[in-house]
Amino acid sequence: MSLIENLTPEQEALIPVYRQKWRAIALSTEKINRKKAVKSINKAYALNDLAKPEIIFIDSPRTVISSSRFSVWIEPRGELDSYLLSQFRNQLGKSIWNLISANLFHTINIDQEILIDLYSSIKYLTVDKRFKIDGYNTFEPKYWLAYSCLFDFCISVLNCAYPARHLQAMQDVAEYCGLIFCSESLVVMCERPTKLSFDNQNRLHAEGEPAIEFTDGYSLYSYHGVTLPEKYGKIHPQQWQSQWLLTEENAELRRVLIQGIGYARICQELQAIELDFWKEYILLKIDNDVDEEPIYLLKMTCPSTGFIHALRVPPEMNSAREAIRWVNWGIEPEEFAVQT
Repeated sequence: MSLIENLTPEQEALIPVYRQKWRAIALSTEKINRKKAVKSINKAYALNDLAKPEIIFIDSPRTVISSSRFSVWIEPRGELDSYLLSQFRNQLGKSIWNLISANLFHTINIDQEILIDLYSSIKYLTVDKRFKIDGYNTFEPKYWLAYSCLFDFCISVLNCAYPARHLQAMQDVAEYCGLIFCSESLVVMCERPTKLSFDNQNRLHAEGEPAIEFTDGYSLYSYHGVTLPEKYGKIHPQQWQSQWLLTEENAELRRVLIQGIGYARICQELQAIELDFWKEYILLKIDNDVDEEPIYLLKMTCPSTGFIHALRVPPEMNSAREAIRWVNWGIEPEEFAVQT
């Protein structure tokens, strides 16, 4: 069989179509069809020469947190090398494989990791076994959606030959089961979230409400991809208080608070010290231990609207003029004023 070395423009144009198809499956908020889910799990176990496992459906990770039954699971290590993977790679040239892997597998895998990272913060949600198909190591279930996307394109668009029975089993688990945690005799299947909210960079994000929520009310908060404690997440950033920065010990959460509150409010509410001024510009310093290094701000008050704008500048700034020059890429204040 000769290798497929090139994609036609029509084939390449279909890459985002398949990416979107499997991304929608990966991030679905529809309830799991339990009948189809059980059938697909049993078929996958049979292909591994394993007996039908006990299958437990749970509404959210809250159930797993409260159960010591799952606390002994150990997450697997090692490379993923599979029979199915080799079947497709052997039919494609290296450049094509790299192209479609980057645009299909890795993209969808990032979407999956949004949820995997979320659950992995819960220490007990781990897996102790990987499936094996015909004696070959294959994927942890969390990767099956990404591989299904890649293989779907190889079959439907590139007409690659494939082992139908094994591939169908994998795709059924990916499509019908949502997030699963499995051992040789037990499968715990978590119901899909009822809500997922993202920012324009596909990071989990919501303001004043959960970014991810389950049917039993269990929810998590996130601000542009950073998981927040409920005490911050349930409050809209417009109502966040600058004083929280003085007691928050986590550096990443302090960074998020600074981003959400904004320097203009921070310099007003934390009573920043005036160091120097030039026309409508003021160089300020926040003396409180808010961040890992001192916060120096260049504050400008718009003469016509009264709007206050503040930008952070390096702490070695000694004058307002120097800070203005730094902000404007070395242009002197007078020259910048003429240009604007």
